[in-house]
Amino acid sequence: MAEKLVHLIITRQDSPDSTPYKEEFKIPYRPNMNVIGALMEIQRNPLTAQGQKTAPVNWESNCLEEVCGACSMVINGRPRQACSALIDKLEQPIRLEPMSTFPVQRDLSVDRSRMFDALKRVKAWIPIDGTHDLGPGPRMPEVDRQWAYELSKCMTCGVCLEACPNVNAKSEFIGPFAISQVRLFNEHPTGKMNRHERLEALMEDGGIGDCGNSQNCVQACPKGIPLTTSIAHMNKETTKHAVKKFFFS
Repeated sequence: MAEKLVHLIITRQDSPDSTPYKEEFKIPYRPNMNVIGALMEIQRNPLTAQGQKTAPVNWESNCLEEVCGACSMVINGRPRQACSALIDKLEQPIRLEPMSTFPVQRDLSVDRSRMFDALKRVKAWIPIDGTHDLGPGPRMPEVDRQWAYELSKCMTCGVCLEACPNVNAKSEFIGPFAISQVRLFNEHPTGKMNRHERLEALMEDGGIGDCGNSQNCVQACPKGIPLTTSIAHMNKETTKHAVKKFFFS
């Protein structure tokens, strides 16, 4: 009986400036294998489908349980996490490509600095001055804590940016994830201190005004975060802020 194989076609790139190319691999099948497992098998024995020796495929991963966001890539045309993509549920040949929204470093590994710069731009953190004991912070009502927890699941994976037609090399749009994080931190009892700064950041070029409302982000998000709800909420908040600023500044 012939050995069952997994057929992969991987888009590779040797350096940030080199030309992409494709390589095919056929590896032994194992039950319950995910895409990361397939890439590890290629790493262990880097032979193409034609039996030629090649360099191991480069990719990123960390937690392997859809929490860190590092293993994002395009799998059969869909941006998603490689750790939760099971071989048994994928049509073969399985096509693996790097996310096109971000600069490629090598093979399937991309530079997601754009996302972290966006978080800095909107001050997506709770600033606490000093190192002395400030005591317990203010408590959040349970109903607020529950929806805030849903927003806090964002793992900066980049899938929502890859799915968004308004995010590209010619656009400065910060993306839906950053807008949702502004909502999270602006509603935090301590984070409210800096809410106006975050709203101002959203009103700048590349901010919420660049959202085209395609709603691809909410369908692509692997954590099911209500991104379009956050965008609608922050649209209202930035409008209110702009009106107050116009009349009372």
